[in-house]
Parts: sequence; C-alpha cells; structure tokens
Amino acid sequence: MLIYPNYQKRRHAVSTITEPDHRACFRSLTDEVRIDSLPVTGEIPAWLSGELIRNGPAQYEVGSRSLNHWFDGHAMLHRFGFANGVISYANRFLDTRARRAALDKGEVRLTEFATDPCRSIFGRVQTAFSPQFTDNANVNLVRLGDKCLALTETPMPVVFDPETLATLGMEKSPGHHVTAHPHADPRSGEMISYAVHFGPRTTYRLHASRDGHTYRTIAKIGVREPGYMHSFALTEHYAILAEHPLLVNPLRLALGNQSFIENYRWHADRPTRLIVIDRHTGTLRGTFEAEPCFAFHHVNAFEDGPELVVDACVYDDDEIIRSTYLDRLRTEDPRIPRGTLRRWRVHLQVGSVRSEHLADTPLELPRVNYRRVNTRPYRYTWGTSISPQGRFLDRIAKVDVVDGTTTIWEQPACFPGEPVFVAAPDAREEDDGLVLTVTLDAKHGTSFLAVLDGRTLRELARASVPHHIPAGLHGQFLGTRS
Repeated sequence: MLIYPNYQKRRHAVSTITEPDHRACFRSLTDEVRIDSLPVTGEIPAWLSGELIRNGPAQYEVGSRSLNHWFDGHAMLHRFGFANGVISYANRFLDTRARRAALDKGEVRLTEFATDPCRSIFGRVQTAFSPQFTDNANVNLVRLGDKCLALTETPMPVVFDPETLATLGMEKSPGHHVTAHPHADPRSGEMISYAVHFGPRTTYRLHASRDGHTYRTIAKIGVREPGYMHSFALTEHYAILAEHPLLVNPLRLALGNQSFIENYRWHADRPTRLIVIDRHTGTLRGTFEAEPCFAFHHVNAFEDGPELVVDACVYDDDEIIRSTYLDRLRTEDPRIPRGTLRRWRVHLQVGSVRSEHLADTPLELPRVNYRRVNTRPYRYTWGTSISPQGRFLDRIAKVDVVDGTTTIWEQPACFPGEPVFVAAPDAREEDDGLVLTVTLDAKHGTSFLAVLDGRTLRELARASVPHHIPAGLHGQFLGTRS
C-alpha cells in the first residue's frame, strides 16, 4: 500500500489516463493508497462526519486476458472519511478467493457475471452439483449489526473492516443467485433479501437476517424459468419481485458452457410479472402482469390504499446488459440505452397494473433519502444520467417524481458515479442534505469526490484524489447521520 501523508507532493504522481472521454472509466487501477488529508476546494459542512465507502470493479485484466464485462472486475473498496472538515481517502482490493486464484494462476478460475473459465464438460457438471461461486463481491455493501458486508449476486458476502478496508472473512447466505440490494427493516432490525434456488424445483425465496450469518425463510415461490432480477421492492406489508422476461432454463445454466448471464434469454412476447408477497405471513398475495421491459434498479415502493406503487429505472429490453460488455464500453460510442423512470400501480383487489411515465430524463443508479422515505410516499430521487450527446453516465440528475421536473449537475469530460444522499442532522425537508458522488475527470486522469447541495445540486466542495477511480457501482454512507 502506498501511503501519502503529504498529498501535495504526490498529487500528479499517479495518472495513466489517455482517453479524455468515458473510456477512462474502464481502465484498471492496481495501486492501493492511503491519504490522510485530500486537498479540498470549497467548504465541507461541519456536521458531515463518518465515512463514504464505495464498491466496484477495479482490475479487469487477469494474466494476458481481459475480463468480459464491467461487472466482472476485481472488487476494490474506496473509503472517504469525514472529520472536522478534513477528508481522508484509502482504497483496497477485497482479498477474495477469486482474486487470489486469478493472481496465483494468471487466469480466471471462477465464473463471473459474464466471464467463464472455460471448464470442460466434466467440470461444468461437477460445478452444477457443487457450485464454485465467485466471492468477487464488487457490487454493493451494507452494514448489518456490527458487520460490514460487501455483496454481489452470489451467496458469499465478504466481511470487511470499514476503517482499514481489510478483508475479515466470508459468510454464506442461502440460494444460488441472490440480490446485492437487500432492504433494511427499521422495525425489526433485519436485512430482507431474496434468492433464487436452482434445482429440479426452482424457487424464489424471501429471507431475513439480523447478522448476515443466520437466515430465516419468509416465503418460497415455485418458478419454472426464473428471471434475472438485480433488485426488488419493499413496502410496509409486501415484497415485490419484478420478474422481467429475461429468463433461464435451470438445466441450461447447470450444463451450458457459457457465463452466468449468457444463459438467460430475452422473451419479448412475455410480460413482466410483478410477484407480490406478504412479507409478514409469507403468503403469495398475487402475480400481476405488466408490459415486457427490463430494470436493474428499483427506486422506491409504497402502499396507496388498495394499490402498490412501484418505481424503477426501466429499459425496453435487455440491451443495457450487452452494451456494458467491456469490448463495447471501451469504444468511442458504446450506444448505451437510456433508462427512464417508470411507475407501476398494482391494484391488489382488481388485479390490474397501470404504468406511468414519471420523467423524460434518463436515470440510473437511483438513490432516495432511504431512512426517511423507503417503503413510504416520497418526492425526490437522485441518480446518474446521460446528456443528449453523451456516451456514458455524465450527469447527476435530481428528479421530482410528483411533477417530473429535473435538476442537473455536470462538468466537462467528467463522469460521476452513483449519488449517495446524506440527510442534514436538522433536516425538515426530504431533500435537505448533501449528495456525494465520486467523479472521474477524464481530461486530467484523476478523480474527485463532489459534495453537492441535495436541494439545488449546487457544488459545495470537491476533494481531489491523485489517481483515477474506475467506474464503480454502489456505496453507502456509514456515518451516524446517513
């Protein structure tokens, strides 16, 4: 690990970016550093205290081979610490079995999202009955009880130290394909998640856990061809699984010679199924049909009389997955589809689903004032967006889901990551707080943390990092006032 106690002497030491555009987001970062104090322009609100920890892929090359997809890179944690107006920074790879095997053998040893180690047919059959899950937990992170867990879509959450970012071990969660977006239940203190259990009788299962180690099953729902679902929605009484028509035959998954996601097939003639589960009794409340579409991320959901309101960032089909393969992202124009905010109103008594278009602005990686509005009616969401001439996520957008108006923050040749909202300690309004976004400055080959006003998206401050940070996925603010 490189330690920079005096950042000013090293501020131009690490810069390998040559493309002043979105392609800079997908160059590997291998240096691990610790910096006690980053240079800050502007003013950090005095009340901001705690740490923002980001998770995402950082290294895309294994031996002489490049991994295939944005979601395949080796997981790296990035920590921005806030104390008394000073911002520190550190980054560190997760010390996973997948990474150790790749570095030791110089080749991919475990199946990632879209990269397969090309096992023999015997090896594939053996793996089907004794799955060799990757523990490359590069998608998200949560704090559960006294543990911090890095998550991906395999049932192997990685425990890490939020101060040092050291890898502490691994847990085992139920299922074969799991969500990296569990929900926190403030009433019970549990983490609620779902998983797909593949087998002769494949099931969707809703789980709850207090410690990330022991789980109780809330519900089991049988399914013949399970869909790829990255996240799910939660209301006060229900969990909603949006099963888009990107489906897999479990036998194909077990015996096929492709990576995980390449076993799934898009069925344009099938609806999206909204599977509603009573999360207190575990009973299936109903399955409701909506238009065929695809979404990675739900924004929020709540109950409105006899209706469930479910908001998501939606695409017409699964092209967004194909457009985020590295061989496309590393071209000048990867032609990334624009996702938009869509609302489903599910009438539990009538059995109908009504779709509403909430805003024209493209939106992805959405966040809300989670503690205040999750499972409740809300007004604002913050997310990444693409400008009309953009090639990749190059804006932060704040959308008012009530009237559809949008506020934008953007900078030339800059590519911001997921915006994380931090509520002010004395907040009266839903958007009273800060938005934190790690942004890559492709022109200068470095990154910075932007601190924005949650109401106006006016830039209040930025803290500069001496190297580029590749495009990440998700993160959390772990301070006492998140």
